[in-house]
Amino acid sequence: MTREVQADTRHHDPIAPPIAPPVVHARFSIGDVVRHRMLDFRGVIFDVDPVFANSEEWYESIPETLRPRKDQPFYHLLAENLESSYVAYVSQQNLEHDDSDEPVEHPAIAGLFDRLADGRYGLKPLHRH
Repeated sequence: MTREVQADTRHHDPIAPPIAPPVVHARFSIGDVVRHRMLDFRGVIFDVDPVFANSEEWYESIPETLRPRKDQPFYHLLAENLESSYVAYVSQQNLEHDDSDEPVEHPAIAGLFDRLADGRYGLKPLHRH
């Protein structure tokens, strides 16, 4: 019994540019005050990942029905709710601008940002690059 093996005719063209991942635009910037769409907390953005960059364990801990897509920006927030202040990692799809003009009372804000003005915090010159 003989088997016919079909050759793989696909090949890598060394002249062709590599295929780039899709471009995703961040809707929010460092210093923006945002709130979570479904959960009762708000915060100030202090870092942005263009796509998901946390652990698989963290991702799997989110109930499957609520898990965000990984192919979108994720934001690091100095967050607060009625009980505490903490750092949160949130997908773009779950954030919206907070238009309350109320300051965020997270204790780390004073170390990173200047005062709240026009709905956002200005990053201190020491932390800009």
